[in-house]
Amino acid sequence: MNVLDDFTSRVERWPLLDKIGDPVRSVVQAAIKPKAVRNTLSGTPLGHPLHALLTDFPIGAWSLASVLDLLGGERDEHAADLLVGTGLVAAIPTAAAGLTDWADTHGSTSRLGVAHAALNVTALSLYGASLVARRAGSRTAGKGLAFTGLGILLASGYLGGHLAYTKGVKVSRTAWHEGPTDWEDALAESELDDGKPHLAHLDDIPILVIRDAGRIVAIDNVCTHAGGSLDEGTVKDGCVTCPLHGSTFRLADGSVVLGPASAPQPSYEARVREGRVQLRARP
Repeated sequence: MNVLDDFTSRVERWPLLDKIGDPVRSVVQAAIKPKAVRNTLSGTPLGHPLHALLTDFPIGAWSLASVLDLLGGERDEHAADLLVGTGLVAAIPTAAAGLTDWADTHGSTSRLGVAHAALNVTALSLYGASLVARRAGSRTAGKGLAFTGLGILLASGYLGGHLAYTKGVKVSRTAWHEGPTDWEDALAESELDDGKPHLAHLDDIPILVIRDAGRIVAIDNVCTHAGGSLDEGTVKDGCVTCPLHGSTFRLADGSVVLGPASAPQPSYEARVREGRVQLRARP
């Protein structure tokens, strides 16, 4: 185990972070309860997590400011200051989207998220102090604060990458589910009761099949957000709600109605031949 792996492992086991995270989670969950807020910050309209997209703005602005501080001259001072301020403004929606993603995590993943957020807040404070020092004419102090902030930002970025690529936060749980492109037998039509979910399998992929208002519809049974089993969820008004975090998907096409999911469910076409339901992946 290298030094970085050892560090993240220790953070994952630090119980103090639960005492910090639990009350913050309650506040965040209350703030994002409105559907429009939840969907926007989750990235539901984009079909892609919003936080990952927004991080480029503050990181990019602050990184460029550091380049100008290090290599630029007097004529570049205003641009560097502008970039520091731009990063501060961009960090606000970025943090809001990140907190939304974190609010549905638990255990070791949640603790890493708290540490990630704490480092970001520290970096944000340092850049804020840097801007104040620059405005006051203390450029050396302003640059020093910014370089320190950049170092902390890099450490935070490492934890952010670990959350996404090792812990799988906001990674679609159906990313490798490629259903058949040709019609395949799934189940007998007689097994379907109107409105009741039924679980079928195609090439080891679990498929939720429902006769909804007389029409047979089918979507991937694994919730794209956190892997919940949709057949154990609630079916209502042509939608199914995941039992884990409340992500709601339209049965007709798998589109997201309510986050925290951002990626839609893979959807399947259905037909009946000789009393058997056949399915194929929707193009």
